[in-house]
Amino acid sequence: MISQDAIRAAVDRLAEAQRTRVPCAAVRDLIGTDDLPAAYAVQQGLVQGRLAAGATVVGRKIGATSQAVQDQLGVDQPDFGYLMDDMDVSAHDPISMATLLQPRVEAEVAFRLAADIDVPESKITLDLVRAAVDVALPALEIVDSRIAEWGITFTDTVADNASSGLYVVGDQGLPLSEIEPVDVVMSLSINGEERSAGNGAACLGDPLEALRWLAVQAARFGDPLRAGHLILSGALGPFVPFAPGDRVEASISGFAPLSVTFKE
Repeated sequence: MISQDAIRAAVDRLAEAQRTRVPCAAVRDLIGTDDLPAAYAVQQGLVQGRLAAGATVVGRKIGATSQAVQDQLGVDQPDFGYLMDDMDVSAHDPISMATLLQPRVEAEVAFRLAADIDVPESKITLDLVRAAVDVALPALEIVDSRIAEWGITFTDTVADNASSGLYVVGDQGLPLSEIEPVDVVMSLSINGEERSAGNGAACLGDPLEALRWLAVQAARFGDPLRAGHLILSGALGPFVPFAPGDRVEASISGFAPLSVTFKE
């Protein structure tokens, strides 16, 4: 059992890195590399700190859903984190990098939920989560790590709110009657040069399957997905670094292109 003191120390280390924008040492020296409940306890400590400071939970993100990203991170399974209202920079262009440490960007399909997914784990099927979706949306996730040089293990990224940063979603969603997420094709460019490519099947086989996986995890943790939540279902291809002044554009078939510029 990981002690509460170790969990608090990990929370404090990651929170301090975020506050100062100075990357910190990994937290696996405190919580180990195999204790997922401890890693999610650290994540919850960070989330509770954000809530106490006035932020609001508006959804979840799923991380490490594609093989390409798992290879980049050196992990072998997906994880999840929380989306807070102050992470949404969809209305900003250019986007300030003032809160970021070591950002990368990835393109994905997001879902806005029209209904709670609050049923026993055994009843969470693909058909049930599909029925809970209001619209699908194109999204850019700006992932980030508080841990120096992205030197992470799985418990490190889980503890660090699944290496979350900011996100952008398009303002024109489509009902699932008009788009099949598994069939989308994605291209992400920086300053007009393609830097990442992928498709819906790269996201746990289907972005809706990623949503089903998340709904099961949320049920297990006693914090089910709710109507109105935004869900970032995970990268469709590798994430890539960017710099101030860069123009990033995601083209996901079926959706209007989504583009933003970043500033220092």
